[in-house]
Amino acid sequence: MKIRVYYEDTDAAGIVYYANYLKFCERARSERFFERGLTPQNEAGYFVVKRLEADYKKAARLGDMLQVETELLERKGASIVLLQKVLKEGETLFVMRVTLAFLKEGRPVRIPPDIYSIISDWSVSGNGSSVSS
Repeated sequence: MKIRVYYEDTDAAGIVYYANYLKFCERARSERFFERGLTPQNEAGYFVVKRLEADYKKAARLGDMLQVETELLERKGASIVLLQKVLKEGETLFVMRVTLAFLKEGRPVRIPPDIYSIISDWSVSGNGSSVSS
């Protein structure tokens, strides 16, 4: 997913505010559902962030065009682990490993196959165990 950095994303120096990298990654995950005419929250349930580890490598600035890449690292019954990167012209600026739990009515439930199919092209790999690598 491509994202342009707007004034509202930056601090007084024109540098992306640290929390906005998390928002960029969330938007990329949500966009996967919107592209299919769905929403990330539906009658089957919804994902919540259970854990995340982030590494800020280099700053993005006002006007930059960024790319958010997402890779599925692990699938369990009621959760997934993703590696998300924010890049500028191929250079990694931010890396996040995030565990998402799937809930319905506030309780963990098995992720339905149709929800897995939405994220199926985020390939499963054995790397990404640390965001600082």
